[in-house]
Amino acid sequence: MQRRTFLQAGLAATVTSPLWAALRQDRLEEAATVLDQATKSGQVAAATMHVVQRQKTFSRAFGTARDEHAMFLLGSISKPIAMTALMALFDQGAFQLDDPLKKFLPKFVGDGRDEVTLRNVLSHVSGLPDQLANNDALRKGHAPLSEFVDYALQTPLQFAPGSRYQYSSMGILLASRVAEVISKTDILKLVDRTVLQPLGMTRSAQGLGRFKLEDFVSMQTEFAAVEAGGGDPTAKSWDWNSSYWRKLGAPWGGTHASALDIARYLAEFLEERGKVIKPETARLMTTNHNKPGQTPRGLGLNVGAGAGSKGCSEKSFGHTGSTGTIAWADPATSTICVVLTSLPARAVQPHPRDVAAAKVAEAML
Repeated sequence: MQRRTFLQAGLAATVTSPLWAALRQDRLEEAATVLDQATKSGQVAAATMHVVQRQKTFSRAFGTARDEHAMFLLGSISKPIAMTALMALFDQGAFQLDDPLKKFLPKFVGDGRDEVTLRNVLSHVSGLPDQLANNDALRKGHAPLSEFVDYALQTPLQFAPGSRYQYSSMGILLASRVAEVISKTDILKLVDRTVLQPLGMTRSAQGLGRFKLEDFVSMQTEFAAVEAGGGDPTAKSWDWNSSYWRKLGAPWGGTHASALDIARYLAEFLEERGKVIKPETARLMTTNHNKPGQTPRGLGLNVGAGAGSKGCSEKSFGHTGSTGTIAWADPATSTICVVLTSLPARAVQPHPRDVAAAKVAEAML
């Protein structure tokens, strides 16, 4: 009841009220407590949390994470980062969103593939599968990204392009290949040159970059997704912690970063800074491109209330990662929230990352 009275007192009064600020700080501490308890209990080995609202920040590190600059394997938060490198080429006039992939990938034709556009793959309505049928075999054989591309070019579509939504890591892979063709640069170097460096993301890398394997937080792979070797004792040479996977730099899941660096990335969109992409392109990426009734998606980014935590507005955007990560920004409250953990998302429900992030969203209401 007291909180309701606070809200009714008027926005100008509450924003500047020391009591309101103290209440917000308390709720952020509650979010931190979730992760603190999860690491102390042994459920989560390492975690970091970083929250930004306008000029104020709140950072914590937990468990074996050395400090708030600890670098985690992002999982699918890698997708929007790689697609931002692609959209930097869009700003140069190198392609249009409704260009068919076959314009840049001539082998991607037949059986409906001719109709797949870049917009389709960026918003996950291409008909391509999430993972290849021979994903495990490719990883066991330490296949390069080019081999994944070769199979993705041949894999059958599962539905007509644009007809429905289906999350697709392979769509992101082919969009990354388009970026490579246009730029004549491999995706690892392109992401570093066009996204990480301009944004000052010095604790980030596509693949290993300038870092060593031991510089990154180790994942609790016993709880990993099946396609990442979870539950397979023979997968040590290709699972999330393997040298192979960490070096590969898969655009759908192989980026490493600190929580502070992910906040810098999201600020490019929230504040429309124009360091990597034009402000109008940032808005384009955070706007829904899918039909009514389909899961709303921007270009590489989740958008809408579901892109954030409970309490976030329809203006929110962000992404999660199966490695145990979540990152979102909500323009309605000018808030950025990043929670990175070593506990895979499928390990437990509700996951500590989601509980903590939800408390952050509640704190900003």
